[in-house]
Amino acid sequence: MHGEYKVPGGKLVVVDLEVVDGSIQEFRLAGDFFLEPDDALPLIDDAVNGLPATTDASGIAAAVRAALPEGAVLLGFTPESVGVAVRRALSRASTWQEYDWEIIHEGPISPNEHLALDQVLTEEVGAGRRGPTLRIWEWDQPAVVIGSFQSLKNEVDPAGAAKYGVEVVRRISGGGAMFMDAGAIISYSLYVPTDLVQGMTFADSYAYLDEWVIEALKSLGIEAYYQPLNDISSTKGKIGGAAQKRLGTGSLLHHATMSYDMDGQKMVEVLRIGREKMSDKGTTSAAKRVDPLRSQTGLTRAEIIDRLIGTFTKLYGAHEGHVTEAERARARELVETKFATREWLERVP
Repeated sequence: MHGEYKVPGGKLVVVDLEVVDGSIQEFRLAGDFFLEPDDALPLIDDAVNGLPATTDASGIAAAVRAALPEGAVLLGFTPESVGVAVRRALSRASTWQEYDWEIIHEGPISPNEHLALDQVLTEEVGAGRRGPTLRIWEWDQPAVVIGSFQSLKNEVDPAGAAKYGVEVVRRISGGGAMFMDAGAIISYSLYVPTDLVQGMTFADSYAYLDEWVIEALKSLGIEAYYQPLNDISSTKGKIGGAAQKRLGTGSLLHHATMSYDMDGQKMVEVLRIGREKMSDKGTTSAAKRVDPLRSQTGLTRAEIIDRLIGTFTKLYGAHEGHVTEAERARARELVETKFATREWLERVP
């Protein structure tokens, strides 16, 4: 069995092993990480060999840590990452490079159609009718997208939304509200088989699925990093956040929104929670909480999107794709029957 795990912000951890009579045997660790002293590597191998194949990632990590000699230095990986790699091998997890990736970047549609497409395309991947896909959003109207479990009245100020003509919609994933002004943010969705994140905790999968974004931002000169659970941050402030939904059909939706040119004043007039966060942080300006990509790069939104697509393609290989007519028709049907209904929007009043 073979397993790989690219540590977010770190190195590749590779494991090979067999399972004999319910225990891990012939275990070998490899990768492009750094480890001192050299003789720590066979100690790690010995620590994993003989463990029950049912041992979870934390149990594997504990065995590795206990076997390390005093003063051992691990750079680019951790005992926990070894545990994840082992669990990925045992669960026969797939890798990015095993798939024929499609990238969709089409013209603007309504916020509710974006949310409906997220559900439809995730279902299509789960059904095997579509391969794994990255989709970049475009829209031409302001909106607030609240999380599946958020209270509508607690999150949104109706007077502020009406003042700026902001549509309020609800997505199928959890997490916090996103203020999405036209042309002011960059949003994307990944529709992937759950096999890609087998052996990982939910927290691990967030950083893993956004690692390509961190690399793209770093190539633009941004000192970007992932801040658990689901924030994309930089040394100058938060850039964006991600959310996930697993449909139970073998597929996973992972989507994220990053600020390009945030109007902080408008955001706090529309979002109630924004005011509380400003107060909690002792910050008088919302713009200081979400540092836009524009201020850090000086690039246009289109140029940043091009870098994102280029980085993804370089890392994983991808070709240009499109939403099919059948998928679009199904999404529009879902808008009418679900996403645009008061029942859905007010499901948590």
